[in-house]
Amino acid sequence: MKPDENEDRRMGTPLIPQRSFVHTPPSSQRDATTQAAAANIVRSQLDSIYSGNTNTPTPQTTPVVQNSDPAQQTDLQDTNPYDRIQINPAEVQADQWKQYHSAWQDYYQKYYERYYVGQVYRAHQELEARAAQASLNTPSAAAAPSTSVPETFNRDEALYDLRSKLLEKVNDSAKKVRKSRHFIPITAALSVIILFLFLQYNRVLFANVQAYISPGSIDAANIIVDPLTTVAVGPEPKLIIPKINVDVPVDYNATPDYDSQMKAMESGVAYFGIPGANSKPGQVGNTVLSGHSSNDIIDPGSYKFIFAQLERLAKSDTIYVNYNGVRYTYTITKTEVVKPTEVNKLIYPTDKPILTLITCTPLGTSLNRLLVTAEQVSPDPSAAQAAPAETAASSQPVAIPGNSPTLLQRVFGGDS
Repeated sequence: MKPDENEDRRMGTPLIPQRSFVHTPPSSQRDATTQAAAANIVRSQLDSIYSGNTNTPTPQTTPVVQNSDPAQQTDLQDTNPYDRIQINPAEVQADQWKQYHSAWQDYYQKYYERYYVGQVYRAHQELEARAAQASLNTPSAAAAPSTSVPETFNRDEALYDLRSKLLEKVNDSAKKVRKSRHFIPITAALSVIILFLFLQYNRVLFANVQAYISPGSIDAANIIVDPLTTVAVGPEPKLIIPKINVDVPVDYNATPDYDSQMKAMESGVAYFGIPGANSKPGQVGNTVLSGHSSNDIIDPGSYKFIFAQLERLAKSDTIYVNYNGVRYTYTITKTEVVKPTEVNKLIYPTDKPILTLITCTPLGTSLNRLLVTAEQVSPDPSAAQAAPAETAASSQPVAIPGNSPTLLQRVFGGDS
């Protein structure tokens, strides 16, 4: 049935001439289907507007296949083709993004792992090739069986290969330095400097070591319980200082000149008799004995450090001197440091038997002289003999004897 024209005017629809199709279904069924579809579209759009969802996709219209069979047309009227959920294919879900990033991360990880493992593998091959070439160049080297190199390395193998390569580079650099034309001259120069310093200052080193080691040995007879007791001794002249473990021969035949003093001090201590201080044990006046506190290790003699501990002596300490079968006991009265040229410190008037010991100070040098002065207490000093008479031919030395010259003094000259 065709719609009424008055109804079309009332709905606002313009009157357009209609042409019929050959296979057009009956007008009543077509109008009902069209109206239902249009109503569903409008209803879904209104729901989207009121719900605020502006991204609701527009339903895709599916052309309705008309069927002239009335029974089938009834089923089409009951089924709404737009009543289903539509998914926009352009919209990407969150799970898809995760899969996308995970795939790229896995790709880059495998790429860089493969790259670095390849670098290690090439370095390993290079080292194997060098080893093989070195074995071929060595006539006595046996042919090593070929081993297959794995295509991949674990972390430990890669670190081992890199460490081996680094050590090889370090060894090559060290070989180049040793083969350098500057290495041997520098080593030679350092050796010469060390040798020079040893020869120049060895006395300082050894003197400090020997300061607590005396070359003499004290026997039981030298341990005196009562210093005033008279003890029979042998004819050999000796100087005994129990506090610093000194038991040394005395050369009373030495003269005051430098050469005679150095020669006498090789075998003990030397008698330094000068005008005004030329007494001997048992005589009134000053008896002077000199000895080394330090000397070069290359110098001859067994008593180069005999007076190394002389600075330890203090006032009231006891000294013994054996002379002509008699033991003379002395007690220290003072110690004094003087310059080598102050020979007059040994010459002064006295009515007592005096003993003075001389050595160099500070230890290991010959800058100054240490004077240790003692007075005779046994035998009775009042029974001492008179001082020897001075001779006109006697002459006074210009300096108190000391150590032998150092290396610089021997090369360039100078006084000891």
